[in-house]
Amino acid sequence: METGEVADRHRERIVNAATRLLAEDGPDAVSTRAVSAAAGVQPPTIYRLFGDKQGLLDAVAAHGFVRYLAGKSKRRSTGDPLMDLRAGWDEHVAMGLAEPALYTLMYSGFRPETETPVARAAFDILGKHIRAIAEAGRLRVPEERAAALVHAAGSGVTLTLIRTPADQRDPELSATAREAVIAAITTDAPAHAASATVAAAVTLRAALPELGQLSIAERTLLAEWLDRFTR
Repeated sequence: METGEVADRHRERIVNAATRLLAEDGPDAVSTRAVSAAAGVQPPTIYRLFGDKQGLLDAVAAHGFVRYLAGKSKRRSTGDPLMDLRAGWDEHVAMGLAEPALYTLMYSGFRPETETPVARAAFDILGKHIRAIAEAGRLRVPEERAAALVHAAGSGVTLTLIRTPADQRDPELSATAREAVIAAITTDAPAHAASATVAAAVTLRAALPELGQLSIAERTLLAEWLDRFTR
């Protein structure tokens, strides 16, 4: 019977081997036989640790998110939430183009029932960028909608570029989409009073967790009102 330490070593070797095969030859190369040979373990070990091939692929995707988060943690804020969002977008697209097979597995093969804490944490980083924009009074739509829009557009652009032959890619596609999304969710100076009021409501909604003067019940009620107003 394997000890926990031995099982962890086997798991790490297997995931690393599967990640290499995925990068070199695509998802079809990640067979139980090929991975067990590359990792130096017997095929039953893979079934015991991951259940089946899909379980192994889920583990590879989770490993990809761990690496993604490690890279994000090294980048410091510029002090400008919009510049931070732009940098995060560009970094996201660059990661996808550098490791297309892994990125496609992480984002195209997503299944809600297998969402891992690290995958959620990756999305939460985007949420923090959006929250910073809201706190600066620059967000014109609710935070949840803004985060969902940026996530959908960013991953969609990246997958589109991955599926397009390198010599046929539009070099301006990512930047154009990025700026269109930013224009849709942010504001410099609201054009009219209604826009200014909505922006103020979004900003107040972002600051609610810090309003210690209000009780939990009062903050909950105010959040409900602000959410209703901004929609």
